[in-house]
Amino acid sequence: MSHPLIDPSLASEPVATPRRRWSVSAVAHTLEKLGLGFFAPFIRLAAGDNPQEQLREIILSVVLPILAIAAFMAAWSTAATRVHSESMKIPSPAQTWSAWLGILEFAKGEAEKEKAFYARMEKLAEKSDAEAVAARADLAASPADAGIKARLQKALDASASYRAKPYVGPPTFFDQIQTSLITIAVGFSLATVIAVPIGILCGLSRAFNMAVNPLIQIFKPVSPLAWLPIVFVFVTALYHPAPDEKFFTRALLISAGTVTLCSLWPTLINTAVGVASIDPDHMNVAKVLKLSWMQRLWKIVLPSALPLMFTGMRLSLGVGWMVLIAADMLAQNPGLGKFIWDTFQNGSNKSMAEIVCAVFAIGIIGFLLDRLMLVLQRFVSFEEGKSI
Repeated sequence: MSHPLIDPSLASEPVATPRRRWSVSAVAHTLEKLGLGFFAPFIRLAAGDNPQEQLREIILSVVLPILAIAAFMAAWSTAATRVHSESMKIPSPAQTWSAWLGILEFAKGEAEKEKAFYARMEKLAEKSDAEAVAARADLAASPADAGIKARLQKALDASASYRAKPYVGPPTFFDQIQTSLITIAVGFSLATVIAVPIGILCGLSRAFNMAVNPLIQIFKPVSPLAWLPIVFVFVTALYHPAPDEKFFTRALLISAGTVTLCSLWPTLINTAVGVASIDPDHMNVAKVLKLSWMQRLWKIVLPSALPLMFTGMRLSLGVGWMVLIAADMLAQNPGLGKFIWDTFQNGSNKSMAEIVCAVFAIGIIGFLLDRLMLVLQRFVSFEEGKSI
């Protein structure tokens, strides 16, 4: 028999224990640190943590963006029926989706062709291996026979040639994406290696900052279209690849060099500002402790400047990704820029739909690269806060 002062219906309600609350908070915190903060309100809502506040966050972070995307799709559909020239028009969302499926189908077909090509080459190589085995057996019986030796060498050379022969089919959309990602990685890495040390010196030394500041102000606004011919001349004159060089090609270095020269400035400036804004008391403590220059750099300068430094690196990565598309388009180097230009030259409505697919791919990849830098910033500098 229940106590009259106790409501039996309350006995079945779950109790939010401190351990459970800590677990939910830890999961939500991890999602926010990974740049997936829009999932955190769902986790908290499922755990019963302040439902009204979580519903408000869901509306702000999920519902409103969905409504904005729906409005954009409606405007896009309207523009597709009204914006056109004599030969081309803006593709509708349905036509763009159809073009995307065509891109996927072409990539699938090329993958099957490549697989069949290498299977065929392997069969030919195995046939040559069998001929080499037979030639070795004949050579064991007649060691001095020059004809058998020549047949053996021919079989070995043919086997090696078949296995080393690459597939030379047309690059797919995803091959172009891979090329662009490799190029931006090289260009952004070079920009960071150049910009961070110069920015640290500018922040630590007023004299050095005054000396290089005019050069920074002059070269910072220069367009990639102006840098590209200069980079082309330097790479052509100084780069002498090995005969078997396959990675650092001239086209990659030209595009990566242009990305470097255009994207290093945000990192350089933000690093300099971050270092210059370090609390003087911290540096005075370092002097009292008689820390060496390198110890000051690693224990005080870099930890204090990391937030602004990573802000500059995020800006540099965004600038570099935009510059890369223009550089590839102008120089006709492999990558997404060349894909857009070559597709535009076809001059058909299907080509315009494929260009729109490329535009979405460029935007999504740029967003993911920015999220990657944000996550890295939070793990390295222990910075908290919501995604920007």
